[in-house]
Amino acid sequence: MNNPVTESASAQPSHATASVTIPPNAHKVVILGGGAGGIAVAASLLKRQSDMDIAIVEPAEQHSYQPGWTMVGGGIFTPEYTRKPMQAVMPKGVHWYRESVMAIDAEAHEVTLGDGRKLSYTRLVVAIGLELDWAAIEGLEDTLGKNGVTSNYRYDLAPYTWELVQTLKGGKALFTQPPMPIKCAGAPQKAMYLSCDHWQREGVLGQLNVTFHNAGGVMFGVPAYVPALEEAVKGYGIDVQFNQRLISVDGETQTARFEVPATEEGGEPQIVEQSFDMLHVVPPQKAPALIAESSLANAGGWLDLEPETLQHVTHADIFGLGDVSGTANAKTAAAVRKQAPVVAENLLATLAGGALVAGYRGYGSCPLTVENGRIVLAEFGYGGELQPTFPKWINDGTRPTRLAWQLKSRGLPFIYWNMMLKGHEWLARPASRDV
Repeated sequence: MNNPVTESASAQPSHATASVTIPPNAHKVVILGGGAGGIAVAASLLKRQSDMDIAIVEPAEQHSYQPGWTMVGGGIFTPEYTRKPMQAVMPKGVHWYRESVMAIDAEAHEVTLGDGRKLSYTRLVVAIGLELDWAAIEGLEDTLGKNGVTSNYRYDLAPYTWELVQTLKGGKALFTQPPMPIKCAGAPQKAMYLSCDHWQREGVLGQLNVTFHNAGGVMFGVPAYVPALEEAVKGYGIDVQFNQRLISVDGETQTARFEVPATEEGGEPQIVEQSFDMLHVVPPQKAPALIAESSLANAGGWLDLEPETLQHVTHADIFGLGDVSGTANAKTAAAVRKQAPVVAENLLATLAGGALVAGYRGYGSCPLTVENGRIVLAEFGYGGELQPTFPKWINDGTRPTRLAWQLKSRGLPFIYWNMMLKGHEWLARPASRDV
């Protein structure tokens, strides 16, 4: 039997000063992050070794099912449906440190917490996610949640998206997508399609000018799914503008400014201004400074992992998964579902002195919600290889289907809360590596 969750003393106020040496607490496995990746790995480890000494470092008191926020913005889910107390999802038997992480000393095999306490580890799992860089867009933070400016990338703003969608009867609606990488590359489009679907059902879509400002040059990075998206764009009458990056927002005048690359080599970028009545913003995203400014980062600032084993390239006692990873997969919760068992098996293999036999093939899934009731279930791996879960005769992933909608709206939340976070690895068995 596992013991109840241990609330570490580190959660209490620290009275340490610079002159006091705080002795380290030692754990077999320290996991940084209590999001999808951290909780799923802990649960998978405990399924394989129930008495494993595991510590999770996570300051948040709430755990969010972030893929559900798009559905909140579309009026399908309530915000409360996407959130539970962290205590409720923390696996029994782990030591929960309710602190932030200040530093990782890979040579000393220890991490420093926000209260100055140090934790030593035999194995470290980094699953701290990424940072939403709202400040990178001038004026944005001052107007979020008002003046028609919203984003489904925040729990508190997704309801405002739905409020705007319901009240807007005419005018200009802008939807933006920043440069890659971002978490769930399809989310900017999902917000747009669900909004347009509602306006179409209400008979007001014809009174709206909807524009998609994409900092990239394509609708989606995997060509097999592009025709279905182009069909949705055409059906809703959306004006798509590629290579336009949002750089500033003036909420008072409801004006957005976009940078467009120069048309000639050596030329200056152009600035395009657009007025709006509704602006859905997806912020630029970056690796946390904890990793980006450390020796654990790759050239882009992300956690430098071997893409198949998810072991750190230069530190064999460190593994990672989720949005912080520098691997080339899509940054989605579906990727984490496949990564967690790989990390669990390979981590245990290193402790036993064995070979790393579990392989991750880069699986990611992006349920592209083209309307309320139908979804293009994009499933792909490294190099854009299609990796469908179901045979084509059950669900054609390149076309919008009602079955995929049922999976997104009913199946995936259940799988997330009741299987993935509890170590039940349905349809998530690791691939076998040749060693």
